[in-house]
Amino acid sequence: MPLNQNLHTLDVPTTGKGLFEINQQLQSWLDLVRAKDGLLTLFIRHTSASLTVQENADPTVAMDLVDALDGLAPERMDYRHCSEGPDDMPSHIKSMVTQTQLAVPVQDGRMVLGTWQGVFVIEHRVRPHTRKIALHYLGDSIDGR
Repeated sequence: MPLNQNLHTLDVPTTGKGLFEINQQLQSWLDLVRAKDGLLTLFIRHTSASLTVQENADPTVAMDLVDALDGLAPERMDYRHCSEGPDDMPSHIKSMVTQTQLAVPVQDGRMVLGTWQGVFVIEHRVRPHTRKIALHYLGDSIDGR
């Protein structure tokens, strides 16, 4: 039986720097395409934001992660690339050392994540943005089509 293949672009609004969980939006899309068993691939189409799988039970984890990334690439450095503001080059660095794509297994129509895991967009810029995530599901569908 051939595998089912579905593509979609998910728009994720952010309110500025931070982690934004997208589990619910991803699950809604998997339900819509009637996913059963397969692989969900995500790719963020930006160079100043990224993706991660991280703890979703305690919000202080997200705060500490943002602080750690700020320590790695602070805004107060004398970067050559500064035409888009003091947070732009640090955002590129943070995106480079994190992930821009993820692969998440899907079993029985659900993402195979740990008890306390969530899929997050990491917004590295200070101002709000709408981030575009390319989604690709490859696998079986509930109705066998």
